[in-house]
Amino acid sequence: MPTLTWSDALALQQPQMDDTHQEFVDLLAAAEAALDAEPAVLLQRFQELLDHTIEHFGQEDRWMAATGFATENCHSFQHAAVLQVMRNVVALASTEGDFAPLRQAVAELAQWFPGHAQMMDAGLAFHMEQVGFDPATGLCREPVTEGALTGCGSTSCST
Repeated sequence: MPTLTWSDALALQQPQMDDTHQEFVDLLAAAEAALDAEPAVLLQRFQELLDHTIEHFGQEDRWMAATGFATENCHSFQHAAVLQVMRNVVALASTEGDFAPLRQAVAELAQWFPGHAQMMDAGLAFHMEQVGFDPATGLCREPVTEGALTGCGSTSCST
């Protein structure tokens, strides 16, 4: 059984975000299931997770930009840091055959994701609701001040 499975505890009541998060959890579970498989299979599963995560984080970063987050905010910084680690472990596995960091990344992502979703992504979903942001059109009901939010969007973030 995977370390992390989709549950109502991860749902944020924002359909596009929840669908994307469920896909992330499913792809992470597929990577975890491949930990003891042939290295090529593990690398393929992790690359699929990375490809998804690039689009997943890009989507959230675009939503943040559209709803008034500063370009340099802690939520986007966390996205960039996670993607850099994921790219680095793929590179080590691909070029040097060192799969230990990739295997560790699978375990760490399963631990990291729930907190990220329940704090930062929940804050973003709440903010999107408050400004009446429609992810399908990219339009907000309420006017937003570009770059006004420098924090993560979570109510626990002080900036």
